[in-house]
Amino acid sequence: MQTKFTVGIEEEFQIVDPETRDLRSSVTEILAQGSERLKEQLKKEMFQAMVEVGTEICDDVEQARAEVIRLRRTVGELAEAAGGRLVASGTHPFGNWQNMEITDDERYVSLTEQLQEIARSIAVYGLHVHVGVDDRDHSIELMNEARYFLPHILALSVNSPFWEGRNTGIKSYRSVIWGRMPRSGIPDSFRSWDDYRSFVDMLIATHSIDEPKKIWWDIRPHPKFNTLEFRVCDMPTRVEETIALAALFQAVVAKLSRLRSRNLGFRIYQRSLIAENRWRAMRFGIDGQLIDFGKQCEVPMRDLGEELLDFVDDVVDDLGSRAAMETVRHILRHGTGADRQLAVYEQTNDLRRVVDFLAEETMRGVRPANAVATA
Repeated sequence: MQTKFTVGIEEEFQIVDPETRDLRSSVTEILAQGSERLKEQLKKEMFQAMVEVGTEICDDVEQARAEVIRLRRTVGELAEAAGGRLVASGTHPFGNWQNMEITDDERYVSLTEQLQEIARSIAVYGLHVHVGVDDRDHSIELMNEARYFLPHILALSVNSPFWEGRNTGIKSYRSVIWGRMPRSGIPDSFRSWDDYRSFVDMLIATHSIDEPKKIWWDIRPHPKFNTLEFRVCDMPTRVEETIALAALFQAVVAKLSRLRSRNLGFRIYQRSLIAENRWRAMRFGIDGQLIDFGKQCEVPMRDLGEELLDFVDDVVDDLGSRAAMETVRHILRHGTGADRQLAVYEQTNDLRRVVDFLAEETMRGVRPANAVATA
C-alpha cells in the first residue's frame, strides 16, 4: 500500500473594489508586481477580476496550511497594492459577468470562441485539491470509488448562495454555473488507466478537446502529475476550511487505498445515482438529506458527515490531520460558508456588507496579529 499521499492546493480568489465592493479588473497589476515574489505559484485566470495561487507539493496538511497562509497573505498584499481587496467565495454576491473583462490570452480567446456565452459567464471560483497517487491504474480505481463521497464534501464546502444580486435559494450556485461546461460534474467509472486514456484519445482524435485538461470533472486524474485532482468544492472563505476540505480528500484517498490493500474495495455506484446526491448537496448544503444507496433511504447530511469522519478515522493520525478534522465537525455543527453569508444578509439586507464580511474572513488568521488591513 502507498503510505504517503502528498497534498497540493489551488485557491481561486475574487478581486473587489474596496469602495463599490464590485469586482475589479486588477489581475494584470497583481501579476506584474507578484510574479517575482511568487513565480509560478501565482496564475492568471480567464477573468481580470480573478487570481489563482497554488501551493508547492506538501507532505501533509500542516505543511499545506503554512503554504496557504503565506500565499493568501502575499496575494492579499498584492491586491491591496493594486487598489483592490481579496475575497474568497464561490461567487460574487452581486457582480455581473457581463461587466467582467476577459484576460487577453490565447487559451481564453480559444475557449471563448469554442464555448461562446457559456465561457463568458463562468465567473465562479473554486478550490482544487491534488492528492498524490503513485500508480496510474491505482488512481483510476480510487477515482471510481471516491466519486461516491464528492456530494458529501461539496455539501460541507457550499459557499455561493448569491448570483448577480439575488438569493438563489441554492447553497452552491457556483455548481449550477459550472455545470454549463461540457465534461463537468461526476465522471463515469473506468476499468483501468488504459481505458481512461482511450477515452481521452478519442476526444482528442475527434477534435472534442485539444488537451486532457479540458476535462473539467469534479474529480480527475491530473494529465501531467501523479495526482487525483478534486474540483467539486466552492472556494472556502476561511483558511481553516480550505485545510479541512483538503485533509478530508486526502483521508478519503488514503482510506480507500488501505481498503484495497486488504482486498476490501469500496462499492462503485452509478454516476446518475451520485449525481442525485450532488444536486441535494448543491441545493441544501449540510441542511439537507442525501441518499444512502445501500439502505435505499434518505439520511440527514449532518449524520452522513459524522459517518464520513468515522470512516476515515483510522488513517488521520498517520496523515497528521486530526486537528483539521475538528474543523469538519465545526462546519457540521455551526454551518457552512453559504450559511454565514445568508446570515449576514438577513441581518443587514445589504450585499455590500456581505462582501465586507467575506473580505475580512478571507484574511482572518492570515496576517500577523498586529497588522492592519488597508481598505
